[in-house]
Amino acid sequence: MHSAIQQFRSNIERVRGLGGLYAALSRLTTPAVDTTDILRAQILLAVSALDHYVHEATRLGMIEVFNGTRPSTNAFRRFQVTIDAAMQGLTSSGGNSWFEEEIREKHGYLAFQHPDKIADAIRLFSPCELWPSIASRFGLSVQDVKNRLQLIVERRNKIAHEADLDPSYPGIRWPISHSDAENTVKFIEDLC
Repeated sequence: MHSAIQQFRSNIERVRGLGGLYAALSRLTTPAVDTTDILRAQILLAVSALDHYVHEATRLGMIEVFNGTRPSTNAFRRFQVTIDAAMQGLTSSGGNSWFEEEIREKHGYLAFQHPDKIADAIRLFSPCELWPSIASRFGLSVQDVKNRLQLIVERRNKIAHEADLDPSYPGIRWPISHSDAENTVKFIEDLC
């Protein structure tokens, strides 16, 4: 598990570096030069860091359950593997590489960004009530934490899939500020 959070911290440092780049470029250029795409990249990569963290923590947690070093969960027991993977597991010499590959294969196309999807992933290796636990640390209600994450993911999706363009004003991007990006990064960092 330690490697998952270490990788997250490394990823989020890269994201924070973009904020520094934005600040430096903004000081060196006139407002005629639009540097806000750096902020958009910062939001996009912060959500990517969250998604990657959940993927890694889930994979590592599931391997711990598989190896017997972590208690099993109902969701883990329902995790389906292919017959091919099961056959590989039966013929392997006790290793878990086939299981790790199966997790990567099954989760490879999934996005762990939406609160419910994140909770589903965590349940594969932990019985904790994820959102109540996180909400208490933030001092917010469960719904407030989920709503804030959903808004961040929605903005990320506008950036990634709609070029962050406001459909009511064709050709105009949604406004973004340095504090928007910084608050997003901080929330995701605290969340992880």
